[in-house]
Amino acid sequence: MKKFEESECNPQQPSCAIVRIKANSGEPSKGDFERMARRRFQDPRPVRRGGWWTLLFWKDHFIAGKHKRKRERIKLAPASMREREVLKVAAEYLRPLNQGLESIGSATNFQSYVESTYKPVVMPLMASSTRERYEGVIRNYLYPAFANSCLRDLTTLEFQRYFSGTTLSTLGQESKDKIRDVLSSILRSAVGYGLLVKNPVEGVRLPTSKRGKRKAKPHITPEQFEQLVNEIPEPYSTMVYVAVYTGLRVSELIGLRWEDVHADSITIDERYCRGDWGQPKSDCSNATIGVDRSVIERIQRLKSLTVIVRAGRAKRRYKVVKSALPNDLVFQSLKDGKPMRDNNVLVRFIKPAGRRLGIEFVNWRSLRTSYATWLIEAGANPKDVQGQMRHSRIATTMDIYAQFVPESQQRAISKMTAMVEQRLAAKHATDELASHTIQ
Repeated sequence: MKKFEESECNPQQPSCAIVRIKANSGEPSKGDFERMARRRFQDPRPVRRGGWWTLLFWKDHFIAGKHKRKRERIKLAPASMREREVLKVAAEYLRPLNQGLESIGSATNFQSYVESTYKPVVMPLMASSTRERYEGVIRNYLYPAFANSCLRDLTTLEFQRYFSGTTLSTLGQESKDKIRDVLSSILRSAVGYGLLVKNPVEGVRLPTSKRGKRKAKPHITPEQFEQLVNEIPEPYSTMVYVAVYTGLRVSELIGLRWEDVHADSITIDERYCRGDWGQPKSDCSNATIGVDRSVIERIQRLKSLTVIVRAGRAKRRYKVVKSALPNDLVFQSLKDGKPMRDNNVLVRFIKPAGRRLGIEFVNWRSLRTSYATWLIEAGANPKDVQGQMRHSRIATTMDIYAQFVPESQQRAISKMTAMVEQRLAAKHATDELASHTIQ
């Protein structure tokens, strides 16, 4: 037979094609993951070795980014077990491999998958603030626990042990819930890309919180609010004023444009957070809410304001609103008119003012909670509060309601106390009359 040479192949001929050698990226290819459709059926026979029945079979691995099949031997059952029963155990063990319930991609290392797929493919679709939180959870909690594990080894039982153990015992319930959310997001994407058949985090339950009384959500009083607004310079003073009287999230406040400000309402359809523009948090958050006319007047007043900013010994004057076209921002950076950074305003103006007034806890979140709190104290209906706060679930609104005892409950308590006192007084009077009769 004549030896094949590349020079003898004419690319013009339909039956001839030159296949070029492609560089291996080192990562599992799509073909590797889809190869489970051509999986070899395995039916090795258990062997008795010493005091155990053992099974020798082939298993897929990704070593240094390359797919390899290695033979593994495991202990199936004690040597005292009958061979018929051992064969059943072996068949059950091999079932996921033979039926494709364990894909080849599941041999991928957890950290390798996160770095090569999840971070570059999934995380860019998230808001920048969400990405920062996810990266912190991955770095501080998930890598120390699961970095060296294969995806197939991360079972529901393994995760349940992790969350039920002492590793996270010092964390609060919300922190544990966030870790579970990030872990579930990673493995849910692995399911979507064919590396896993199911998400093992879905069956994981968090330990019941052992906290006693409900921790109240911090909020400021109307008196503290007035002092805080007077203590902060413009335009940040107006930002605090609008935040409290509208309940806007800080990302929605910074993303507010002049076209969104109406005569007696404000439309929230955009948000900005540290370089990232996007839609509001949920469909319910994308809405128009009613506001008091004093809020609109305070916003419009920004157009005529000029502030003086010290730069060393020099003083510079800046117009608060450099341009008020419909698409321009309401709250603009004094220097160049660009979007503000929420953490910069908080650290440089709001927090220092709060410390001077003895309100250490004040932040953007507490301003939003204060709005809901004042609505509740004024006797607003829970559904109305939910609408103004734009909560997706009424349960979120009721968490704030639970901090207060409604007036109707106070009336019921007063009636019960009066009834008890009246009956006890009648009993005492009867007893006293009976004692006088005996004498």
